[in-house]
Amino acid sequence: MASWMNLGQNLKVNAKKFPNTVALKDARRSFTYPMVNRRVNRLAHSLLSMGLTKGDKAAVLMENSIEIVEMYLACAKTGIIIVPINFRLVSQEVAYILENSDAKALIVHDQFVDIVAPLRADLTAILPERYVVVGEEKEGYLSYETWIADAPETEPDVRVDPEDTWILIYTSGTTGRPKGVLRSHRSHIAFYLINGIDFGFSQHDICLNVMPLCHINSTYFTFTFTYIGATVYIHPAQSFRAEEILEIIEREKITFISLIPTHYNLILNVSEEAKKRDVTSIRKLLCSSAPVRKSMKLAIMDFFPGVELYEGYGSTEAGIVTVLKPEDQMRKLGSIGYESLGTDFVKILDDHGNEVPVGQVGELYSKGPMLFDGYYKLHEKTAASFHGEWFSAGDMARKDADGYYEIVDRKDNMIITGGEHVYPSEVEEVVGSHECVFDCACIGLPDEKWGEKVVAVVVPKPGVGPGRIDEQTLIDCCKDKMAGYKRPKQVIFIKPEDMPRTPTGKILHRKLKEKLTQG
Repeated sequence: MASWMNLGQNLKVNAKKFPNTVALKDARRSFTYPMVNRRVNRLAHSLLSMGLTKGDKAAVLMENSIEIVEMYLACAKTGIIIVPINFRLVSQEVAYILENSDAKALIVHDQFVDIVAPLRADLTAILPERYVVVGEEKEGYLSYETWIADAPETEPDVRVDPEDTWILIYTSGTTGRPKGVLRSHRSHIAFYLINGIDFGFSQHDICLNVMPLCHINSTYFTFTFTYIGATVYIHPAQSFRAEEILEIIEREKITFISLIPTHYNLILNVSEEAKKRDVTSIRKLLCSSAPVRKSMKLAIMDFFPGVELYEGYGSTEAGIVTVLKPEDQMRKLGSIGYESLGTDFVKILDDHGNEVPVGQVGELYSKGPMLFDGYYKLHEKTAASFHGEWFSAGDMARKDADGYYEIVDRKDNMIITGGEHVYPSEVEEVVGSHECVFDCACIGLPDEKWGEKVVAVVVPKPGVGPGRIDEQTLIDCCKDKMAGYKRPKQVIFIKPEDMPRTPTGKILHRKLKEKLTQG
């Protein structure tokens, strides 16, 4: 019986259909579809020659590059499950993901070898010969290019079905520990086909990939374009320099980018000289991860003349749930749009699982072909996130009379800073462990550059004066325990009676945030 092609099978077909089309490009290299397919086949055979088999996990700790895209595609051809790890994490956080995922191999960029070095002795599931480095050769690692150089270019003989898991990607949990999200080939194929139609992409498009490929946003849109036979320009994601992005747009005639509000803010504030770049090739822009103000929308459309601006709402687990189309940007300010094509509607439910009336707030649930297959090793959390077949990422929303949705609050008080998700409990655990801290609450306060900044609100222990505890001391105590974007940018000291709580003593983050924002 015929079935939908996964990304690996699709690459084989596109190599025949588009022999002269550039598939992947960066600042130094340009690979056509046949070239990418041959390299991916060699990589696939190299992974299999390590002793990895279908269903095994291969982790990648890499910045945006052609090589990380090749890893995704090689895993698609072999049935090996790829585990992308955020390169901003520190050693302790990387170790948890490697151990929790049961990874049996690790491919890293050379600049991240020092993060892995203190972990290797304890990572018994990864054999010494299963460490691979991309870039400069390192002792104790196979060199990526040498490793794949002599491998066969034939298609690997592995059956990979649409229902098989392709990606195990970790997203922060409300308890502070990341949750592994299992995503099948089928869920991604649905995304590529649905969003290719919803956004009107074509084989003539050129996508600029800026978002990190350890995030679901990039895996969605990078492979949407390779699936339809278009071109993807891959830009390293460790830093965002707006002037450089504009230069790439002009030089490469980019037609689509997916960015977060922080990126757009940086672009809008470049020098007058940089604003002279020709960006008229841009046809479509997507903004996600946080709401966009009216003034910014107007500025974006002025900066990119004739552009179609889209906003998307979704999650690692659910894919894109709703889309706000270009024609609705000014008419439905603050809205996240209506259901994405293929999404089996959205429900707004109260605490008892009943649909709330139009205009009232409830928890947003969705279902559809882009939905994930559950949290790895967390069956209870998987069950708790569903109401029947309907999934919730924990966002509170309302629906208006026209069928458009608006996010009201994040149920678990999540902070979005520069597009990264930070849960308060993870920061509170570290700051609260300091010997001088009696209590701590972490909230997000408005920030012009990042959208929100992480703020720790601290109640010192009785008798502890300013000489024993200060803002910088608490910020420094987080340095080696969490990624930079999670660390507090500000510490506010308050009295115990100023910390808002429920009758049972639980801190009311929302009330605290309102109080400090107004104050």
